[in-house]
Amino acid sequence: MGQYEKHVFVCTSGKTCKAAGSADTFEYLKSAARDAGIAQRVRVNHSGCTGQCGHGPMVLVYPQDVWYGGVTVERAQRIFTEHLVGDVPVEEFRYVAPPGDNKLPTE
Repeated sequence: MGQYEKHVFVCTSGKTCKAAGSADTFEYLKSAARDAGIAQRVRVNHSGCTGQCGHGPMVLVYPQDVWYGGVTVERAQRIFTEHLVGDVPVEEFRYVAPPGDNKLPTE
């Protein structure tokens, strides 16, 4: 196992994730890990663009390779409790797309 049990990346750059409030999602997850005493096991980092513009804020959890889309602070609370603490991904918020970049939503 690596240095952390889980490594969480929150896209806080680009045009769409940033505009959708990803900084608040990041701050919530980072402080929740610290407050729960799991920051030594679960690392929360900013990330650059994940290439899934329009589906964010994007949150990625490794090594499980679970991607979440549209993660508001409210959704992040469930992801934190159920996945980061409870080790059960929140299927309802999971983002699945074919490989590649720029999966712009259809209007």
